[in-house]
Amino acid sequence: MGDIAIRVENLGKKYQIGHNKSGDLRASVASKFKKLLKGDGGSKEDFWALKDLNFEIKKGEAVGIIGRNGAGKSTLLKILSRITEPSTGYFDYNGRVSSLLEVGTGFHPELSGRENIFLNGTILGMRRAEIKSKFDEIVAFSGVEKFLDTPVKHYSSGMKVRLAFSVAAHLEPEILIVDEVLAVGDAEFQKKCLGKMNEVSRNEGRTVLFVRHNMGAVKQLCQNGILLRNGEIANHNAIEFILDDYMELNKGQTIDLENIDRAGDGKCRIKKLELNNLSGNNIVCTGDDVEIVISLEINSEDQLKELNVGIGITDQNGNLITILNSKMANKLFDSLNNTKTVKCIVPNLPLMSGTYYLNPTVQFNNKLAD
Repeated sequence: MGDIAIRVENLGKKYQIGHNKSGDLRASVASKFKKLLKGDGGSKEDFWALKDLNFEIKKGEAVGIIGRNGAGKSTLLKILSRITEPSTGYFDYNGRVSSLLEVGTGFHPELSGRENIFLNGTILGMRRAEIKSKFDEIVAFSGVEKFLDTPVKHYSSGMKVRLAFSVAAHLEPEILIVDEVLAVGDAEFQKKCLGKMNEVSRNEGRTVLFVRHNMGAVKQLCQNGILLRNGEIANHNAIEFILDDYMELNKGQTIDLENIDRAGDGKCRIKKLELNNLSGNNIVCTGDDVEIVISLEINSEDQLKELNVGIGITDQNGNLITILNSKMANKLFDSLNNTKTVKCIVPNLPLMSGTYYLNPTVQFNNKLAD
C-alpha cells in the first residue's frame, strides 16, 4: 500500500429496523401470534448507517471524522477497528491498529490495571519485553499508579479512560483510532491527550483517526477531515474546509424565537438570537472574541431606557456557568437604540472546551417581559 495507511472502497453498513408498537398490550399480543404463525412479529425496514464510502488516508495523517449525531461516525470507527463487519465493500490498513471507542474497551474488569496493560499489548502483537520497556511511561502518563494492582472493575470512568488512552497511545500502534470517549476525562487530561496525539502523528509518523464534537480540539489536532452526512461522505478535504462545511450544515448560530412559549407580560419579545465569531472563524472556540446579538420587538420605544437584558450561559448538564447582564456588565453590551437590537461582545471567550447553551431574558424594572 506504499504510503497509504487506510484504504476504504465501497464500504457500507446496513441494519434492519423493526416497527413494532411498544406500550400497547393489544399490539404486543398480536405481534406474538404473528411470530408464532408467520415467524414475523412486525414490519422491518432497511437502514443504511454507512453507504458507498471511498477514501484513503496516508501514513502520519491526523484525520477528524466529523458529522452530526447519527451521521455514521462511530459505526465507521467500529468497522475499521474490526468490531463490526461491513455489509458491503471492504477496507484495508497497513500496520497495527489500537482503538479507544468506549470507556473500558479492551479491558478485562476482573484483571488489575497492571495485568490489563500486558493483555492489551499482547493483543496488539507485542512481546513481553516490548511492553515492559513502555510500562513505566504508560503508568506515569495515566496517573493511576496507586491503583495499578486494583481490579479495573473498581475504577471510575475517568480512571478507565486515563489508563486506556495511555495504553493505546504508548504501545506504538501504527494507527490510533479515538472516539468521543475522551470527553469523559477532565480538562487537564484532555489537553494532555491532544498533546500526545499531536506527538505520535507529527513526530512519530503514526496515523490518527479522531472523532469529537469539540471542533476546537479537532482543529488543533487534525490536518485533514472527513465530513459524514446521512452515512455518506459529504467532503474529504483539509480540516479548515471541512469545518466550514460542517458549520454550513449546522447553521444553528441564528435561532428564530418567534413561535415559542413565553413566561413574561408581553411588553417585549425576543425574536431572534445570533452568535458570531469576531475572530473570523465559523467555529466558536475558547479565546475567540464572540458577539451575541438579540433582536427584540418592543411595544414602546420609550421603554428602551428601562430595559434590562440578561444572557444565561449553562453547560450541557444544565449547570449555570454565568449570567451576562446589561445593567451589571454594561461594558459588554452596546447601548440600546431604536434598531431594537442588543449586542453583547465577549472578548477572549473564557470557557473551557465543551457544549454550552444561551438563555436570553428581558426585563422592565425587574419584571420579566418575555
